[in-house]
Amino acid sequence: MEKRGQIAHVILNRPPLNVIDIATLNELNDAFTTFRSDESKVIVLRANGKAFSAGVDIKDHTPDKVKTMMKALEDVFNTLMELEQPLIGAIHGATLGGGMEFATACDLVIAAENTQLGQPEIQVGVFPPIACALLPRLLSWPRAMEFVLLGESINAQQALALGLVNRVVPLERLDQETEAIAAKLADMSGPVLKLTKRAARIGLNSSTDFRQKMAELNEIYLNQLMKLSDAQEGLQAFMEKRKAHWKDQ
Repeated sequence: MEKRGQIAHVILNRPPLNVIDIATLNELNDAFTTFRSDESKVIVLRANGKAFSAGVDIKDHTPDKVKTMMKALEDVFNTLMELEQPLIGAIHGATLGGGMEFATACDLVIAAENTQLGQPEIQVGVFPPIACALLPRLLSWPRAMEFVLLGESINAQQALALGLVNRVVPLERLDQETEAIAAKLADMSGPVLKLTKRAARIGLNSSTDFRQKMAELNEIYLNQLMKLSDAQEGLQAFMEKRKAHWKDQ
């Protein structure tokens, strides 16, 4: 993990394929927990080496380890889903199993042209729990089931067509493109970014009806957003045709 101004970076670094073991899951959880409570405006999840991640270590699926592995997996994804800051995933190469699950938990995803995404767990006799929770919310039911039942992979352009990634760029431009988007977010008001993400999550929650969603969104808008000095500054700057000067409060 590293900080560049108000941009936090969480970096997978277990070459060659960044296979994620229990220790790595715990380290990721610690990193996201640290950045969740600091002044970072945006968090980037990326990886060193020739792949983003080939998934969770198969050795941690044995009877003596699987319960510990599942607890560590649950903990880190609970932390991820509770992050208030925007989370950008920068993916390349093999992005499989748990690697794809981490990518689909991001708010924005930038993919290199050589990216391959898939949930191959079914081929070794298990299922991907995080994908089963997330993919039906992101894709149509048949598309989600295609991933988890067939275990086949797709390329970056196919992922773009499905809406699983936001942009596809040449591998050599992945870091540059990711940094540009992160910098654009970091130039905005941190509190407004957090409230916007919180509001969008209400829209994603299919268990509540429209009236309840709007009641929750109105509460955030009127009693939290409009009490921020940054909200008043942004509106005033627009009317005065000048650049807003954020105070992050």
